[in-house]
Amino acid sequence: MIVILADDLGWKDLGCYGSTAIRTPNLDRLAAEGLRFTHGYAGSPWCSSTRISLYTGRYPGRLPAGLEEPLVTRSEGHGIPADHPTLPSLLAGAGHRTAMFGKWHCGWLPWYSPLRIGFQTFFGNLDGALDYFEHVDTLGRPDLYEGETPVEQVGYYTDLISDRAAEYVAADHGAPFYLQLNYTAPHWPWEGPGDSDVGRDIRARYDREWTRSPLMHLDGGSVAKYGELVEAMDAGIGRVLNALAAAGRSDNTIVVFTSDNGGERWSKNWPFVGEKGDLTEGGIRVPLLLRWPAALAPGQESDQPVVTMDLTATLLDACGVEPALPLDGVSLAPWLLDGGEFPAHDLFWRTSNQGALRRGRFKYLYDRRDRAVLGNWPRHVGEYHLLYDVTVDGRERADLAGQYPDVLAELRAEWERLNAEQLPFPPDHPGLPRWESATGPAVSESD
Repeated sequence: MIVILADDLGWKDLGCYGSTAIRTPNLDRLAAEGLRFTHGYAGSPWCSSTRISLYTGRYPGRLPAGLEEPLVTRSEGHGIPADHPTLPSLLAGAGHRTAMFGKWHCGWLPWYSPLRIGFQTFFGNLDGALDYFEHVDTLGRPDLYEGETPVEQVGYYTDLISDRAAEYVAADHGAPFYLQLNYTAPHWPWEGPGDSDVGRDIRARYDREWTRSPLMHLDGGSVAKYGELVEAMDAGIGRVLNALAAAGRSDNTIVVFTSDNGGERWSKNWPFVGEKGDLTEGGIRVPLLLRWPAALAPGQESDQPVVTMDLTATLLDACGVEPALPLDGVSLAPWLLDGGEFPAHDLFWRTSNQGALRRGRFKYLYDRRDRAVLGNWPRHVGEYHLLYDVTVDGRERADLAGQYPDVLAELRAEWERLNAEQLPFPPDHPGLPRWESATGPAVSESD
């Protein structure tokens, strides 16, 4: 199994999802050879909490680390505990070889690392962002590790982890393997493969921008530069897939590609509103591709709603491995492999300022922010509860609460039930972002 996670990739940033500006031939080929989901969702609008949901198969709010938006506290208690069952630990216990290359962002040493939750091999970074050439984190500190040992290597980070992944899938491990390939692309800093001569002072930029905005919308970048990061990631994925094919392992290898949350700043989330950090569709609707030649016919497309935790449950089920704790995702294996009915289930999200629940075509959205910040809605202050049919209204413009009050009441009650199962946010939670100032009108397709 290979699970590939992009970082802050917009829903329409791949050719197979409609991009005409960014060239992604390898991911387009992956889509053509497998199954493309048009209603794929991240487990959270933030990167750390989505990763927690992937590794545990559970809502991120069930772990203390899942309450941070995003995870920035570098101390004990802020990470995935070593004794918590995870996808890699369960697979390793069943005889799989496990490896992670790339971004971790689920806690810092000396308390947390990929090696402590079941990955047997790790090469990558611990923080949420990394300079692609200097390999320093958002505090300007070196952040490249082999296992838990700091290392120095020369090269563009996307290429380094792609090449390591290609070597891994080509090697004979004597057992089935699970490879987690976590790109930092196309996350800030926006540095393309040819930008090694550009001087960077990440610590100064971090200090300056963090005091201005908790969203960390740091300087630099452009639409064209963003495209370079995505295309470099696609090229790296192509090398991994080619190495897999050369080793004769493509047919019986499950390959999953998705993003940790919606895009931001330079990405294209059209036709959705919102972005990373938001529970509107733009913050959580993401590309999702699945290929398994030995079991699935090519060229398939599905509009069934699927979320990150479902991937965890599906991969464990496909390997015949029982979860050690109840999962919040459902296995898609009977539907994918046996032609059974799609396992309809509710999708639940929560941040300190928002909540959402999708059931079938309807999505309930709870928000306690100033509504004017999200574009051209009438101004509302305080809590409000909205209902959308996101199968026809992905931009979430037509509130159907008045037409379907019973549906709104049912979804709201279920959201509140699930919310009560999560750990409570502490009273002094920073609630990133607070969205206290307007961000301007929504951008049109022509813009």
